[in-house]
Amino acid sequence: MLLFATLISGSFSLGGMAAPFIDPGALTAARFAIAALVLGALAVATGALRRHDLAAPWRYPVVGGLLAAYFVLMFEGLRLATPVSMAAVFTMTPLMTAGLARVIVGQRASAPVMAALLLAAVGALWVIFRADLDRLLAVDIGPGEALFLVGCFCHALFIPLVRRFSRGETGVAFTFWTVVAASLMTGVWAAPALVGTAWPALPAIVWITLFYLAIGTSAVTLFLMRYAALRLPSAKVMAYGYLIPSLVAVEEGLLGHGWIAAPVLPGVAATVAALVWLVALRDR
Repeated sequence: MLLFATLISGSFSLGGMAAPFIDPGALTAARFAIAALVLGALAVATGALRRHDLAAPWRYPVVGGLLAAYFVLMFEGLRLATPVSMAAVFTMTPLMTAGLARVIVGQRASAPVMAALLLAAVGALWVIFRADLDRLLAVDIGPGEALFLVGCFCHALFIPLVRRFSRGETGVAFTFWTVVAASLMTGVWAAPALVGTAWPALPAIVWITLFYLAIGTSAVTLFLMRYAALRLPSAKVMAYGYLIPSLVAVEEGLLGHGWIAAPVLPGVAATVAALVWLVALRDR
């Protein structure tokens, strides 16, 4: 999950550079399509696909649909809300995951786990709002934030369902069928944007970002999430997302876009301390 958070954080800087040149819907649909092709080739080459994998094929549209819904609602929400307020809404996801995991797979988060999650959430918010309490208090839950909250619920539901739906498939096979379902659903949503995009005219940064998103933050991260979801409590899996704002801040500094200010550092420290605490806890 540390690798997961690192890969996801890298997509923010790349995505910011590519965003002016391509519709986000087209980018999302294309990333899932490429990821499906890459995973399909890997599955065939390694013999990971088996007839047993499709014993209950309805599972893949369910989890793939949740994934597609998360991205669709995120982009629709961004039309109406700021990225900062959306990031603040995302901090609710691990807490929702903890509640849903208790209902779906019977995982009960202990008091220390919940305390660590809350500490990590506070640290992440401190980084997101750059230690400015006025900015935090000025957040207004409007239509965009409400849409993304539904998307975050879909993302939170995804983790315990992956554990519940697992029937002994290989990680590559389960991820492949999930991405195929997500690709079909996002393709329907983004069809006009896909047709209207002048693909040959896109600059190199878009193609670099597209393949990074397809392989690094679709194929690989979904595999990593499934691997972790079968071995860790769902709340712990999602908690690593709290590292992403801090990792993005470090990467932006390395890219020469400016380092985070000293007042933000306590938020980074709180997030890291909370995750170290979570790792030390033996809840399974």
